[in-house]
Amino acid sequence: MLKLRGLRQCTLLMLVATGAGAPSTGHAESFPSNTIRIVVPTPAGTPPDIISRVVAAELAEAERWRMLIENRPGALQTIGMSEVLKQPADGYSIYPMSVPTMVVPSLLPHLGLRPDVDFTPIVKVSRSYNVLVVPPSFPAKSVSELVAILKKQSGRYNFSSAGFGTPAHLAGEMFKLETGVGATHVPYQQAQQRIADLLNGTNHFDFLASVSAGDFIATGRLRGLAVTAPQRVAGIGDVPTVVEQGFPNLVLEDYVGYAVKSGTPNDLVARLNEAINRALKKPKVRDAFATLGATPAGGTPAEFGKLIQTQIAYWSSIVTESGIKMPQ
Repeated sequence: MLKLRGLRQCTLLMLVATGAGAPSTGHAESFPSNTIRIVVPTPAGTPPDIISRVVAAELAEAERWRMLIENRPGALQTIGMSEVLKQPADGYSIYPMSVPTMVVPSLLPHLGLRPDVDFTPIVKVSRSYNVLVVPPSFPAKSVSELVAILKKQSGRYNFSSAGFGTPAHLAGEMFKLETGVGATHVPYQQAQQRIADLLNGTNHFDFLASVSAGDFIATGRLRGLAVTAPQRVAGIGDVPTVVEQGFPNLVLEDYVGYAVKSGTPNDLVARLNEAINRALKKPKVRDAFATLGATPAGGTPAEFGKLIQTQIAYWSSIVTESGIKMPQ
């Protein structure tokens, strides 16, 4: 795994940690003339945070840009989203989108936030997957066995996650819809308690991020039943995919993608896209992502924009069918 403290110290030494003044946007040739903020809507040490630090460090080194990582976690990532939307549409504030961003319109409709309308896409940065895991004391050794057990005593079993609207929660709801099983969602704010209750059998399954699952599976503390990927994932190659086990509709890709406030000039979006695509091709960036169980993505703003639109529609249908409600 990445030594996060060392990476953070290295990154911060390479960046100019000053506030982004957000002057009026000039021509792309002179952009950026000030510090670019990546406003990460998750806590330090989470995959979107580490991925953004890796990308920012590369942009600072290769492009000589002044970069700043600013963590604004909370409220299903809407605190970070709202912070970027308060700023001018000048390309100096970047918002990292991931799966939770796409459920904001359906889980928090009263906020009126629309990732596909309020933001202009820059580029898809990374892709990764989750792993369906159970504690060793639980008898299931495959997805089919887990389904059979859950169906036999519907409602008795629990699945855990890092909170409402997180990839693990949404994967669990997808799993229930696809297989027709019953299970109670148990959200956690503290990662350590979530893992502890999974290890001791208080909760019976979880869809952990691949980087979190790998060590637990390798040491036998958790049993990996399936990866939510179309092909096996490096580092946990012994764990079969959901496709191999006959559940292709359980493929769930997590990702990080960058966007700026809607209205940002196209030439600035193109400048950001080109620089980030260059960064994603660097071997050291690829290697750093690999320690998180992620791979670089890249592509055009239009491609990421299409993903945003399809993901909002898809997760809206999952929220409606599953009846997920945010706690009051």
